[in-house]
Amino acid sequence: MHKFLRAAGFSMYQKKKDIEKLLDLLETQPSVTKCVQIDEETNVCEMRTEIAPGIGLSIVGELNEEGDFEREFYFPYVECAQESSTAECSVQRHVEKETYAGMVDESCVGISLIFYVQNFLDYREKVLKKGEAFKIRSISLAGFSTGGKILLPIKKTQKQIQMAKVAAKNRNNLIEAAKNGDEDAMETLTIEDIDLYSKISRRAMKEDLYSIIDSCFMPCGIECDQYSVIGEIKEIQKIKNKYTNEEIYWLNLECSDLNFIICINGKDLLGEPAVGRRFKGQIWMQGILNFQELGRTGN
Repeated sequence: MHKFLRAAGFSMYQKKKDIEKLLDLLETQPSVTKCVQIDEETNVCEMRTEIAPGIGLSIVGELNEEGDFEREFYFPYVECAQESSTAECSVQRHVEKETYAGMVDESCVGISLIFYVQNFLDYREKVLKKGEAFKIRSISLAGFSTGGKILLPIKKTQKQIQMAKVAAKNRNNLIEAAKNGDEDAMETLTIEDIDLYSKISRRAMKEDLYSIIDSCFMPCGIECDQYSVIGEIKEIQKIKNKYTNEEIYWLNLECSDLNFIICINGKDLLGEPAVGRRFKGQIWMQGILNFQELGRTGN
């Protein structure tokens, strides 16, 4: 069973035989089908079935010699139209199967952000087209969570909000400069981190931790595409899985100046979400690669 299947509204599917029956049903009702011929003997086919607006299940496999679909693996997906990052993105194939991981050095979160490439067949198809150059223009991030809490917002004045935005922009500029070898920027960042650690240590003695930390984005666990996040809720939708009638919360989050979508089963969310409140939980991050065609090459 895929760990995040319940986040798409399939919490009652615990046994393998029940999941197999579900996948057999969904294979007969695909909303999108795509097949890419990798070489003379190998092909990869994907069937996507929408289970709620913008949310679905992707079933991936191969067409055999008789033209029948042989299922290999599946994963839930959530579509995201907004661009989350325009930073340079690199893509690498996973070892065990024809899936890919993307990585962006996003200054606003301060780490190399790794995600599961959702539209991996689109990327593979473009790589196979020799003589046609392209680049990844941007990425749209989305994810699933199997457990989250709603936190109250930190009370801030309009002036404090503006000052925080200016400080974040200045820090991003310093990080970019440090990446390019600017020693003064490195020194400034080091001093700022020492001061910040000192301030947090003093405040933590008297205040609750979540009144100090406004948002966070940090790797969680062994798998590199899972993160622990605290982000402000910008938009909410409550939708239903049409096969199980389970309620799913669709949340648009802003976390460390990064915007992305997450979905969580209503059973797994503690508290009442509202715009302005914060979401805290562990997420599995997916990303959609948005391409830009560069024309034909000389080959």
